[in-house]
Amino acid sequence: MLRLEGVSHSYDDRAVLRGVTLDLAERRIGVIGANGSGKSTLARTLNGLVLPDEGRVSLGEWDTRRHARHIRRRVGFVFSDAANQIIMPTVVEDVEIGLRSLRLGRAETERRVNEILTRHGLADHRDHPGHLLSGGQKQLLALASVLVTEPEVLVCDEPTTLLDLRNTRMVHRTLDGLDQQVVLFTHDLDLLADFDRVLVMHEGRVAFDGAPTDAIGFYTKLLDEDTDPGGRAS
Repeated sequence: MLRLEGVSHSYDDRAVLRGVTLDLAERRIGVIGANGSGKSTLARTLNGLVLPDEGRVSLGEWDTRRHARHIRRRVGFVFSDAANQIIMPTVVEDVEIGLRSLRLGRAETERRVNEILTRHGLADHRDHPGHLLSGGQKQLLALASVLVTEPEVLVCDEPTTLLDLRNTRMVHRTLDGLDQQVVLFTHDLDLLADFDRVLVMHEGRVAFDGAPTDAIGFYTKLLDEDTDPGGRAS
């Protein structure tokens, strides 16, 4: 289980996380919050992309400060812009690269790659350049490139931000069908209706933690009351 204990973090003199303590045990957890609330920084602490200035982030007996490589094998991360994760010339090469450090052998690598491409509808595009795929296909490729390593947890930071409604729904269905625990950071409140738990971030703290309907209601009211709701980078 992912656990955060008293996690605080600042950029220069600006505090973006303030003493966040959480146990993240549920299968589907959503995180929402206005720009500047700290949610993107929180997302990046979960697999060690950001190390907290204070506190501890751990998965079981391992923590991100001392066991970053181990954590990242078990906590996959998907960015909002899939283009940032597509780095190889072809689709198949982009999926394969994540397996290199695991040293699985050629047969097992091919089995995993073929299986993940088929599962996510990319088998017919295996030899195509990834950057020429449609927006939805790029996001599926980014997901496939992470999922092929078989992580325990998938952290997604705004994975539908650049997608139209059709592709947003496609990514949502894909996430919903995964065996992995999913922690979804999003502005798209409609994606959270069937989640187990939703957190609301505000000014670097967890302002609300509960069921989706209650959390969205709290968040909507918070935005209505906030005279300066956005404009700051999270």
